[in-house]
Amino acid sequence: MANLTLVYGMRLLPADEIAGVGEAPIELKNGNTARVTMHLLEGTREQIEAQLRQSIDAFFDFFPEI
Repeated sequence: MANLTLVYGMRLLPADEIAGVGEAPIELKNGNTARVTMHLLEGTREQIEAQLRQSIDAFFDFFPEI
């Protein structure tokens, strides 16, 4: 399998300041574009860390061949 790149971003903000979350664009070398779905996790630090771990595990479950 070829080398892969995982694209992600994180930003911690006060929960009551978020009005919405959209997609983030990615520019590919061949001139095409792709989109990254942004996710929102809320709670205490411990809750956010647990949710993030679950999310990462679930993400890689979609790609069992990796």
